Amino acid sequence: MSTLRFQALHDASNREPIKFEESDRKSAIFGKNVFNEASMKQFLTSDAYKGVQDATQHGKKIDRNLADYIAMGMKEWALSKGVTHYTHWFQPLTGTTAEKHDAFFETSYDGLESFEKFGGAQLVQQEPDASSFPNGGIRNTFEARGYTAWDPTSPAFIFGTTLCIPTVFISYTGEALDYKTPLLRALNAIDDAATEVCRYFDKNVKKVTATLGWEQEYFLIDRALANSRPDILMTGRTLLGHTSAKGQQLDDHYFGSIPTRALNYMRDLEQECMYLGIPVKTRHNEVAPSQFELAPIFEETNLAVDHNSLLMDVMQKVAERHHFKVLFHEKPFKGVNGSGKHNNWSLATDTGINLLSPGKTPMSNLQFLSFFINTIKAVNDNEALLRATIATASNDHRLGANEAPPAIISVFIGEQLTKVLNNLEGVSDGKLSPEEKTDLKLNVVGKIPDVLLDNTDRNRTSPFAFTGNKWEFRAVGSSANCANAMTTLNAIVAKQLKEFKISVDALIEDKKLKKDEAIFNVLREYIKQSKNILFEGDGYSDEWEAEALKRGLSNSKTTPIALKAKIDPKVIKLFGDLNIMNHVEVEARYEIELEEYTKKIQIEARVLGDIARNHVIPTAIRYQNTLIENVRGLKEIFGSEFESIAKEQIILIKKISKNIEGINSNVAAMIDQRKAANLIENQQELAEMYCDKVKPYFEAIRNHCDKLELLVDDEIWTITKYRELLFTR
Repeated sequence: MSTLRFQALHDASNREPIKFEESDRKSAIFGKNVFNEASMKQFLTSDAYKGVQDATQHGKKIDRNLADYIAMGMKEWALSKGVTHYTHWFQPLTGTTAEKHDAFFETSYDGLESFEKFGGAQLVQQEPDASSFPNGGIRNTFEARGYTAWDPTSPAFIFGTTLCIPTVFISYTGEALDYKTPLLRALNAIDDAATEVCRYFDKNVKKVTATLGWEQEYFLIDRALANSRPDILMTGRTLLGHTSAKGQQLDDHYFGSIPTRALNYMRDLEQECMYLGIPVKTRHNEVAPSQFELAPIFEETNLAVDHNSLLMDVMQKVAERHHFKVLFHEKPFKGVNGSGKHNNWSLATDTGINLLSPGKTPMSNLQFLSFFINTIKAVNDNEALLRATIATASNDHRLGANEAPPAIISVFIGEQLTKVLNNLEGVSDGKLSPEEKTDLKLNVVGKIPDVLLDNTDRNRTSPFAFTGNKWEFRAVGSSANCANAMTTLNAIVAKQLKEFKISVDALIEDKKLKKDEAIFNVLREYIKQSKNILFEGDGYSDEWEAEALKRGLSNSKTTPIALKAKIDPKVIKLFGDLNIMNHVEVEARYEIELEEYTKKIQIEARVLGDIARNHVIPTAIRYQNTLIENVRGLKEIFGSEFESIAKEQIILIKKISKNIEGINSNVAAMIDQRKAANLIENQQELAEMYCDKVKPYFEAIRNHCDKLELLVDDEIWTITKYRELLFTR
């Protein structure tokens, strides 16, 4: 193995940057491989084009006869670009995308003729088989069917020589088996709820669209070095390895000059993104060595989620050309920053207004405040659920590690907006006097545009922060599918907006209050009810943990505990009332996520045990034997004096033995705990057992291995070291 390590180092050290030349300006190639409006106008009949537009904009169902014409046009467009296969591209609950390629190629029944065929039936629906996808309690042992159904709101695209058709994935009985289906339902719910509230302020609003801008963080490691580490290959992270003498302590990586190899990779990646219509815009070095970030222009949420899922696949494929491996794990290296995926969320009307951007008039600011405060109220009432949506085995390593938000969900709004809310809290109950109205509109609501000048720190310790014209959900992990967080966020805000409208309408009807008076009164109550979630201080401090406990906020540090919120009867009712997920779908997801957690910890335990026993211990013994031979030689030469001459060698021999014993005993104990855990049938108890009884051994085993790394001769150490992984350019 040491040979493999040094061969990998030799290969990595001798890499030349892969030359890359842009094919054209970004604006000229953007969306070239997307079946977008321009392509549809060229290849579809007017009726077919109108059918797609109606489905996209108004949610109308596409007639099967019309689907044939759409499929014909899509096929001709794809064939003109050298495409040979098509696939329904979907997002099962594995966290990755899925595809099964079918050729356009067909033959006649007698085999004498061949031709390209693709009809409406193939476009609209396929049956890819659900039996090997995680479906929780939805799939019975005898039911293996799953269906993909075309999602026309997300355009088809070409990747390589394959036409990819974005689809939902559902069971035979109609339940969602993917991330996309509940997201689409949640987006419909927020559209309905937000549009109704918007009509208090503008009767012309017919549609509200939830928007998303994600920020993708990742590590870029030379492929040879990554392949030399069994833990990276099997788990996506390093399970052992002593921290490098130089890490990120000099703060010399963030926004620094991008290394040439990495920059050429980014340029190549960005070009692929342009062809696929992914509007990437920002690239930079992140805080940790070999860590980077890529961020797009914000888009409609469903499309943004599709684009992020596609991007993660494209990133790996482009990385192969540049001899890189992309690590999306939230914490691939101990001692340096992990990776997140901040989700920037907002709401926009079809009249061109960002509902979370302060306006220039008291009325537009009252609209802003309505959506702003309702979002805070939604997070306050559903903080445990919001925490559960970002709970994974890998994200547990990152949350609260002084580089990412803590596991306690709180809301940061900044100094100026805090003052605005404090002033609004003082609104009198019931009808407002003319003086109060004037004071509110001139001195409070009317001055909100000044918030744009607010230079208050965004507070990197806050999981949910307002950033001027959008909310930033900072706790989402880098490997996550954004749909999980976005489904929940849009759902809880939709529910809250519905309740807001009911409350306002009741005051107008029953109390005979004017519209703005009713809105002020309801918002005042919401501010009072949501104070617990607002926090401006240091989320990493022990004081905040104690304060959060006093406030009644959840502090679920691990995934098994956090996931319990998903099956709270209130949560099941919330998703059911909004027609986003029924109780079967909610409970299935809970079961799947628990099972995924258990399996990931189980795999990591097996890999760590293997490396520790089969790599670290044999290497340590080899070096120990060398020391023993040295001591034996010194004894032969110096006789009774050898003990003082060989004192340090003997100490080393003893230290090595102690660490070998530490590794072996802890690995054996960990295996025993796994055996005991595997007898448990209840998924919740099993996950907790792996979390509380198996996982703690990881650190103990790692500590002994890392100590040996510092003791053993570098020439025979088999495992590629942190300094090599992070700093080999």
